[in-house]
Amino acid sequence: MNTTLTGYCAVVLRPEIDKVHKEYHDNEYGFPIEDDNGLFARLVLEINQAGLSWETILKKKENFFKAYDNFDIKKVAKYDEKKIEKLLNDAGIIRNRLKVNAAVENAKKILELQKEYGSFKKWIDHHHPLTKDEWVKLFKKNFRFTGGEIVNEFLMSTGYLPGAHDENCPVHKKIVKLKPMWMKK
Repeated sequence: MNTTLTGYCAVVLRPEIDKVHKEYHDNEYGFPIEDDNGLFARLVLEINQAGLSWETILKKKENFFKAYDNFDIKKVAKYDEKKIEKLLNDAGIIRNRLKVNAAVENAKKILELQKEYGSFKKWIDHHHPLTKDEWVKLFKKNFRFTGGEIVNEFLMSTGYLPGAHDENCPVHKKIVKLKPMWMKK
């Protein structure tokens, strides 16, 4: 194991750690997401992680995409009680009414932001840079089920806040080439 790495970068190198972590670490974590459905998907996944392990979410990720119509914001915003009940009975995802309702309500809010700003991404870009506390306050004002840790991980995992990777992690170098928002002041 590379002892110069810390945090998630070091964890994914442990032999006992499930390969889903390495795949996520190497190909998704900290990489900028350009499309609104992708940002929405990450937000919903981060919300669903609350109180659970990230490994649980990673192992169920494909199920989430299937259950939530590939996180098509317009479709999720139209979910009715029948669809919500179907989600609450889907063992392939996290069956928590608060989290499912948050996905639907947050999709509706994103549609509003798209009308005003052109896209969810442009709304986030418009507010960048903020401190973590300012981001949390902004997200809590606009979205459901978005506490400090959820907002922090959402923004770090999508390239808006630094810290996803150690500077000496090879993935960090790949991300820097993409010029994530945290590099722009």
